[in-house]
Amino acid sequence: MKLDIFTLFPEAFNWFQTQRSVTNAVAEGNELRLIDYRATTPLGAGQVDDSPYGGGAGMVLRVDVVDAALEAAYPGGRRPRIVLLSPTGPQLDDPIADELVAEPHVALLCGRYEGFDDRVHQHLADDELSIGRYVLAGGELPAMVVADVLMRKLPGALGHADSAVEESYSQVLEGMPEYPHYTRPASYRGWEVPEILKSGDHEKVRQWRLEQSRKRAGL
Repeated sequence: MKLDIFTLFPEAFNWFQTQRSVTNAVAEGNELRLIDYRATTPLGAGQVDDSPYGGGAGMVLRVDVVDAALEAAYPGGRRPRIVLLSPTGPQLDDPIADELVAEPHVALLCGRYEGFDDRVHQHLADDELSIGRYVLAGGELPAMVVADVLMRKLPGALGHADSAVEESYSQVLEGMPEYPHYTRPASYRGWEVPEILKSGDHEKVRQWRLEQSRKRAGL
């Protein structure tokens, strides 16, 4: 999978790129690219935004700036699936993540200031995506969330092949939250590990875990 992130602050991803799941995914042949809007802006002095028509506070990322970045990244007109990160888009969930990770090439557009000129939404992006109904300073943190969710699903990204299969909201758990986990010590300050988890009966453990997931889902 190729994952491109368009941003005004590529350096914000320095820490993210060092995460084990990311480095493992890249080592397996996947690609993560960071693309700076300012590198290809058609405006002088690295300008990327302008004041909104109709007045109002804040600045808006220009459509010509975003289009120039896309043209430079994908010459010849063949573009990947382009996802604009916005608090107004559909909220990210596991089915959406599964849909995106099945794509060979995805681009994430990070906004800033008051967001994008709406023509970016209308004409340049294929989808919009939100990580929640709140507003952040920019799209970099949402992009890291989306990239983390996608990249950890890629083969070889996690230490164990099954680690990303039986997780909260996965198909294996029927879209429910993951069950609780315990490890040593078996007893600590009077807090005990459930006996069933120490029983060695794998079927009973499986049933217990499913029941716990249903409880967490309020079912």
